Amino acid sequence: MTDTVRVRFAPSPTGKLHIGGARTAIYNWAYARAKGGKFILRIEDTDEQRSTEENTQVILRAMSWLGLDWDEGPLVGGPVGPYRQTERMDTYAQALEVLKAKGAAYPCFCTKEELDAKRAAATEANGGYDGYDRTCRYLDPAVAAARIAAGEPHVWRLAVPEGHGPIEFDDAVYGHMSFPAEVMDDLILVRTDGMPTYNFAVVCDDANMGITHVIRGDDHLSNTPRQILIYEALGLPVPTFGHLSMILGPDGKKLSKRHGATSVEEYRDNGYLPDTVVNFLALLGWSLDGQTTIIPRDVLCSKFDLDRVTRKDAILDETKLAWMNQQYIKAMDPQQWVSLSEPWLIEAGATAQDIAQRPEWYAKLYPLIAERQTKLSEAADKLAYMFWGGQVTLDETSVTKVLRKEGARAQEALEACRSVLANEDLAWECDALQQACRDLCEPMEMKPKLLFQPLRVAVCGNMVSPPLFESIELLSRSEVLARIDATLNQVF
Repeated sequence: MTDTVRVRFAPSPTGKLHIGGARTAIYNWAYARAKGGKFILRIEDTDEQRSTEENTQVILRAMSWLGLDWDEGPLVGGPVGPYRQTERMDTYAQALEVLKAKGAAYPCFCTKEELDAKRAAATEANGGYDGYDRTCRYLDPAVAAARIAAGEPHVWRLAVPEGHGPIEFDDAVYGHMSFPAEVMDDLILVRTDGMPTYNFAVVCDDANMGITHVIRGDDHLSNTPRQILIYEALGLPVPTFGHLSMILGPDGKKLSKRHGATSVEEYRDNGYLPDTVVNFLALLGWSLDGQTTIIPRDVLCSKFDLDRVTRKDAILDETKLAWMNQQYIKAMDPQQWVSLSEPWLIEAGATAQDIAQRPEWYAKLYPLIAERQTKLSEAADKLAYMFWGGQVTLDETSVTKVLRKEGARAQEALEACRSVLANEDLAWECDALQQACRDLCEPMEMKPKLLFQPLRVAVCGNMVSPPLFESIELLSRSEVLARIDATLNQVF
């Protein structure tokens, strides 16, 4: 076995990249980086009915968006390719021939109907099914060969050694594990159609690719003793296994659509940052020191180790995710924010051409919402008012509570502010504009809140908005005056 750590992430392209799978990918990637090893991406596409090229591309895009660069695999190649199982069929055939030569594999001609009948009979007799009864294991080799030559359908099974002791291994997360060999039936290696089963293909691939550590979800824990039997039959070294606990929803149940977003693409489309998602998922089962929450990639890639991975199921906390995303947004460079927010700025009313032509202006939008934004997607709603031109869309609740509130003197406040803002000798700058309007309070005997709130609704359409005068500074004088006039005409 090589001294260099080699780990792999091997998704099946039967759907999108689920966040549980993404966490597995992150742990493998971080472990490889921390140990100076190699991270291999392999596509396990032998489920021909459900695997699609479209899903493969979805997975590759999700991995790229997360920034999980792989050292070997699709798009980058490598010395032990191909990196798609359907392109590795010759390797499975070769491994089967090795097992046949050793007498470690045998053909089984039992039909599905026969196996179903045996299972039903066993269940009725003793309340359980003990596995395949090895009917074909002791067939005369000549008879078996003749039946194969005659074209009789058959599978190939592993001949589990009789008298094999407990199957034991030291799991990097769960510790020492032991499984009684007598409960392992002679599992199928190759199906009737010639396709290898998952357990057989994954052992062949991991061995041929020199995988040293298999880090995967604990739903594969029961597969591990079966795979160890295959490694032993092939005479191959067994890698180190590390099984990861499940990610559960807030209700303690298996994560599903009812809990909200479950795929990486959904988190991307909802406005989460890749750094946030990587950080957040890394902490679902691992910790740096039990206290630190914001963990940059370089720290994750230097400090990650399996000895700090917990066996306890992780709970996905959307509130914590949103808070974490907010911290990453607040730490961003304004130009980076513009670049990443472009889809939602366009949804708000911008155009790609305008963003390209006025990058400095768009960068000034960032401080308007950076402290209040938990997801980039919120820009679509929070900043829509910046693209109304001279028009205004008034929030009905704000109209009722602010503009039409009895005794609020909203019309008087708007007309006074308009008069001040129309003065072309007044510098169109946030502080000067705010002070000029604030100077109205004393002569009008009006508190700043009562003066500014009607102006906020008239300019931003809502009594809850990003900073008012910072927004006004980024709009033209004519736009602001037109909005005040439109509000006065609509409401009073």
